[in-house]
Amino acid sequence: MPELIENLASVLCDHTAGDPMQDDVIWTYLTQQEIADELTRLGTPISPSTVQILLDECEFSKRKAQRRQSMGQSPWRNEQFERIAELKAEYFASENPILSIDTKKKELLGNFFRGGEVYTNHVVTTWDHDFKTHAKGLVIPHGLYDLKRNVGHISLGTSHDTSEFACDSLWGWWRDFGRKAYPSADCLLVLCDGGGSNSSRHHIFKEDLQRLVNKMDLPIRVAHYPPYCSKYNPIEHRLFPHITRACQGVIFHTLDIVKRFIRRTTTRTGLRVTLKVLDKLYELKRKATDRFMEIYPVHFDDYLPDWNYVIKPGNY
Repeated sequence: MPELIENLASVLCDHTAGDPMQDDVIWTYLTQQEIADELTRLGTPISPSTVQILLDECEFSKRKAQRRQSMGQSPWRNEQFERIAELKAEYFASENPILSIDTKKKELLGNFFRGGEVYTNHVVTTWDHDFKTHAKGLVIPHGLYDLKRNVGHISLGTSHDTSEFACDSLWGWWRDFGRKAYPSADCLLVLCDGGGSNSSRHHIFKEDLQRLVNKMDLPIRVAHYPPYCSKYNPIEHRLFPHITRACQGVIFHTLDIVKRFIRRTTTRTGLRVTLKVLDKLYELKRKATDRFMEIYPVHFDDYLPDWNYVIKPGNY
């Protein structure tokens, strides 16, 4: 037995990798069968199942990498999280909706590879390269998650991910579902990231929100998550993973296929998903108008104003 342990240590020593920042984190890229073969070569033959027992005793287990480390941190990160928690508690106690919004990964339409497995009675083959020139189109899923009702809404864009697209997605949800679900609402709380089409730094997002608010005749309170904290946005773990699961392994040959599989997204806790296609052509690189910049009717909070503000209906 001591010889076996020594040989195992020798095998792992020659076939392990480690984290230069954490000396207690190491891993081996050998399979159980490969380890068993190496030990047999060294004169201590054992089965792959016994290798698993030895690896367990050495605290080796099969894991996959987890995307948890932030690439940076805002100095007011914790304060903004506390502010968002206060706003959520306030709105949960009211008759107003709490909406989490974001744009999911873009998808090419055509015979392109997608991750995941499906039951099939024949081999599924796809293009070996994801060249956009071979695509039949592009789908941009903008998501909205209603925290109170556990309902998601996906707007499928076919053009570009812009602030106008994000606001049209919000308007479509409110017109078709929101105002029926919240007839007594006097304000919406929207939680979103600090970048992308709903960037906290872009004036055009606020101007498009102002147009939306005027159309809805209802104020919108916006709270942005701090930089590098998008994974805490509720839609990221309450809606998007379930859509990914519902669509895993499915080849998006057409827009109808995308619609069909997103609509089947459900969970045992009652999640439902509605869907709408926005085939409008959205213009890139738009800038806020001089009139909006001159009036600038945004009502910023005194506390962390860059991330917290209200836009009210007005004459703009």
